[in-house]
Amino acid sequence: MGIISIIGLALGPAWTSGINLYATVAVLGLVQKLGWARLPGGLAVLDNWVIIGVGAGLFCIEFFADKIPYVDSIWDAIHTFIRVPAGAVLAFAATTELNPVVQVIAVLLGGGLALSSHGTKSALRATANLSPEPVSNWILSLIEDFIAIAGSLLAVFAPILILIAISIFLLIFAWILPKVVRRIKRMIGTVAGLFRRRPAVGRA
Repeated sequence: MGIISIIGLALGPAWTSGINLYATVAVLGLVQKLGWARLPGGLAVLDNWVIIGVGAGLFCIEFFADKIPYVDSIWDAIHTFIRVPAGAVLAFAATTELNPVVQVIAVLLGGGLALSSHGTKSALRATANLSPEPVSNWILSLIEDFIAIAGSLLAVFAPILILIAISIFLLIFAWILPKVVRRIKRMIGTVAGLFRRRPAVGRA
């Protein structure tokens, strides 16, 4: 497999995992399992039916949770600590056959791409939740599902196109970065609040 294909399969799934990790894993696993393509390095392990089944099952759960206003934001807040590391892991797995220096760079870029796509998704959802109707959430969710699935397929079959798509996204992301950073801080604060125990205050 050529270097461009490997780079596409390192960065593409890392980027789409920030949008929908479970769809990304299920699609990549099916591509290899059905013999449509050979995934490089450690990504080959995704062709296990157990991994594909778990990915598809969690995607089904996320498909519905992601379309309920405010539930989607809670789901995104929790997945801040899942999608970003997963993006780095996918980038690492795709480059296990390359030089260790390339692997380290891929991990850093993969984690950064997952964080940027996840942060953008979360910021858009938080904005959509301000509207009284749920239609905007449904439309955004369907678009995100499409991008995750199509992006994963492009990473396999058209790596140059996925790299172009990522480049365009990064230009847009640089423009909206301040809003995304504020949203990520709020999400981290939300998750911390879920696990923080407030000490009981006794009465004098």
